[in-house]
Amino acid sequence: MQDKVVAITGASRGIGAAAVRAFVAAGARVALLSRDVAAISVLGDEVGGLALRCDVADWGSVEGALGRVVQHHGRLDVLVNNAGRIEPIAALGLADPADWGHALDVNLKGVFHGMRAAIPLMRAQGSGTILNLSSGAATTPLEGWSAYCAAKAGAAMLTRAGHLEEARHGLRIMGLSPGTVATDMQRVIAASGVNAVSRMDWSAHIPPEWVAKALVWMCSPQADDLLGEEVRLRDDAIRRRVGLVA
Repeated sequence: MQDKVVAITGASRGIGAAAVRAFVAAGARVALLSRDVAAISVLGDEVGGLALRCDVADWGSVEGALGRVVQHHGRLDVLVNNAGRIEPIAALGLADPADWGHALDVNLKGVFHGMRAAIPLMRAQGSGTILNLSSGAATTPLEGWSAYCAAKAGAAMLTRAGHLEEARHGLRIMGLSPGTVATDMQRVIAASGVNAVSRMDWSAHIPPEWVAKALVWMCSPQADDLLGEEVRLRDDAIRRRVGLVA
């Protein structure tokens, strides 16, 4: 990753912030993208990264942010589509349509916006990696999570479609399904009291640093056999390959 240029959405906290630190530690030049400018400015100053306001639900915002990354660094080697939200946690028959739609704007259209903006930039340079954060919710329905599950299922298909179309142009596209992670999102889930995930003990969640290490590993040729697929961090074999367990 030495001197590779990496853009990470949702970089202000949780998995995104951990990924920023992991990629910087691996030698990359990192661009931090988030709506929370104050948080990414502090983290950007800490690691020497480029902090840019970006709302993934807004196509113009994403296109503009990635354009500024290339303007500043000259290229874009990796995009981590990490930004996401769990809300609304509500029964399908009771969910507010506007809130439900906004969840898809962030969790599904946000992934599309990132891929749509990054692909032409990466094609022009003949290489690039796009990593989409997925979830077990992409394949397993969970009570109260209809928006999140539907969006993650769609994003998983975007990963497959992107690989189908862009592998021949030298692009590497894959997803990462980390399982449950000890972040603020899990605190929101726990407070909801809805479905079995909310009742999991905190010790059952993996640290965001594990996810960050996996994302760095996925940028290496060691993960080339998983292109177009979802890397499942619950899988002990994957954990061993990443170096998380012996």
